[in-house]
Amino acid sequence: MSGSESSAEHASQIRAIQAALLGVAVGDALGLPYENLSRRRGLRLFGEPDRYRLLPGIGLISDDTEHNCLVAQSLIAQGTDVERFQADFARRLRRWALLLPAGTGRATIVASAKLCVGVSPERSGVFSAGNGPAMRAPMLGVAIRDLDLLRQLVRVSTRVTHTDPKAEFGAWAIALATNLSWNEPGLTPQHYLQRLTETLADDPAGELIELIAKAVASVEAGETTAAFLDSQGLGKGVSGYVYHTVPAALHVWLSYPDDYRNAVQTMIACGGDTDTTAAIVGGMVAARTGKAGIPAEWIAGLRDWPRTTRWMETLAAALADSIETGITAQPPRLPWWKELPRNLAFLTLVIGYGFRRLLPPY
Repeated sequence: MSGSESSAEHASQIRAIQAALLGVAVGDALGLPYENLSRRRGLRLFGEPDRYRLLPGIGLISDDTEHNCLVAQSLIAQGTDVERFQADFARRLRRWALLLPAGTGRATIVASAKLCVGVSPERSGVFSAGNGPAMRAPMLGVAIRDLDLLRQLVRVSTRVTHTDPKAEFGAWAIALATNLSWNEPGLTPQHYLQRLTETLADDPAGELIELIAKAVASVEAGETTAAFLDSQGLGKGVSGYVYHTVPAALHVWLSYPDDYRNAVQTMIACGGDTDTTAAIVGGMVAARTGKAGIPAEWIAGLRDWPRTTRWMETLAAALADSIETGITAQPPRLPWWKELPRNLAFLTLVIGYGFRRLLPPY
């Protein structure tokens, strides 16, 4: 590869990583107010998901974005050494948990608590098929080109918190989709299904392959995501079970691979675990469209602190540089005395919003 080709490839990956991280954050922030609401209730209570509603005009992120940032930091600090990545990610997860994040899944909380009392990352995981590993998979998918290495990193990232093989298979499906989204612009639904089937050929993932095959057939038939979910018994919303989330997210991604706005809004409108599903879809689509594909007003409104858009773009650039050079470095960090008060304020806001959701309209 010539110097100019290598330089262009590096620039492309910087754009993809930055866009994927912003895409996760925007989807997370837009979907957060609708979390755990049915399609009908979310629409009646908050209207269309076309703006930030937790705080009017201000986008705030949750654990979905934070975990993608932790993954990026560990890749910068430890490179692609799988064992060192696992140990570093576990250490960052432990610190993250001690700073009192809000709205985290049970398995992740239990696993983090085990890490805090000295359990090793090889034994900290909980037998659960929740969404945690899938929600942090977009950053791995956009950062690692080699699929064998990517599979190993997805495995250890998953097992720190979730030991049910279903969680790993679901996370792999999202990581592979994100990888192909920016690496193969002409990707078709059938091609994705073929690649996924090949990479899971030696694993007991038949149930997931069957579910995704149904999603692919639905997309090719021109069926809406809402209609597909109705056919799967998920008409009231997408649960936090990874085999519900992954086919739903892939259906939206394959329906709108180049349309960030419609993809994220469609995913949120389906109800359920909306911050996670929209974050996953946002990362997959933005990896392909670049930052320019994300509505500018949504990026401008993303004003969380201390994980600002500038900080996330700096983190993404540092990750791309580390991957390009193969040199590990100290990643951009945030001091605890900024994160802890922010998390306490966020927790207060979420509790207040929870009470608001008890009120009409129903």
